[in-house]
Amino acid sequence: MKSNTLTDLHMLVWTSLMAATISAGAYLIVPVGPVPVSMQPLFVFLAGYVLGPKRGAIAVGLYLLAGTIGLPVFAGGKSGLGHLLGPTGGYLFGFAASAYVCGYARRESATIPWRKGLAYGALALIAVYGIGAVWLKIALSMTFEKAILVGVVPFIVWDAGKVVLALMCSRYLAKYRLLPGQR
Repeated sequence: MKSNTLTDLHMLVWTSLMAATISAGAYLIVPVGPVPVSMQPLFVFLAGYVLGPKRGAIAVGLYLLAGTIGLPVFAGGKSGLGHLLGPTGGYLFGFAASAYVCGYARRESATIPWRKGLAYGALALIAVYGIGAVWLKIALSMTFEKAILVGVVPFIVWDAGKVVLALMCSRYLAKYRLLPGQR
């Protein structure tokens, strides 16, 4: 599709919308166990599937910037550089990598095949958990095994479901030609 001012504006609006949904996901909490599960990863994966690798990562970057400058967009209404660089900061940076990885599923066509979308979603989970667990290990001086038990195991099933849901939403948007760049 040719680039023009209207197309660029359309992509900017979608990028901003995805950043806003990631922010809203911080407030959508499922209270299970000692650590509540937020819906942010759903919108991170969706940003990648909908916007592609570059714009998906930019949407997450915009979200991180909003939280860094003081808007209460991180989980639990937190904000600031201290939270971004705290024990869970690796997961926040992992979100950007995750959206980028999910975005690769959309490079060839708007409708992402199930197998391809799930494969990239699994890679995205590895990216966010890998970065997050290493950061958690370093920040709290714990063993890698403990970082995995605390920062990955309780969330993996929930986040795998979010990958599936994000892929379903992306395929629905593509089916009705509602994705950015579709006509």
